[in-house]
Amino acid sequence: MIANLVQLAAGEEQNPLLPPGPELLVGTIAFAIVFFFFWKKLLPNINKVLEERRAAIEGGIEEAETMKVEAQSVLEQYKAQLAEARHEAARLRQEAQEQGAALIAEMRAEGQRQREEIVAAGHAQIEADRKAAASALRQDVGKLATDLAGKLVGESLEDHARQSRVIDRFLDELDQKAEAAR
Repeated sequence: MIANLVQLAAGEEQNPLLPPGPELLVGTIAFAIVFFFFWKKLLPNINKVLEERRAAIEGGIEEAETMKVEAQSVLEQYKAQLAEARHEAARLRQEAQEQGAALIAEMRAEGQRQREEIVAAGHAQIEADRKAAASALRQDVGKLATDLAGKLVGESLEDHARQSRVIDRFLDELDQKAEAAR
């Protein structure tokens, strides 16, 4: 720096873009030392860190690709299971409807059978009641007719065989007249 002041004082003009020779030499040696230090010590460490990062990124990408493929296969399995579950639910629903329809048909048939049994039993009971009533009526009418005939004739008509024949003939005539009237 003193040399610069001396030169300025001397009045020499120097190019401001070119430093003086000794400064250029010292700057070049200092740059070479710093460059050598960076090249030997820092550059391998920097390259090593960059290589590790590159490997980590590539590994991460490969791992992401693997996970993506795995996720896709899991998604496909899930979709297949979901479709299978829907199909199974539809099948179960169909079976339930078929069982319900069969149960309804069975219950209707059972109800029809029970209704027919009840109607048949009712008809049989009505027929039995009608026969019992007709028999009781025949006896009562026969007894009344015999009593009335006995009072008209003035003597008792107690012959049961003749009494039964007369009563049966009389009631048969009444039945024939009733059927003809229908």
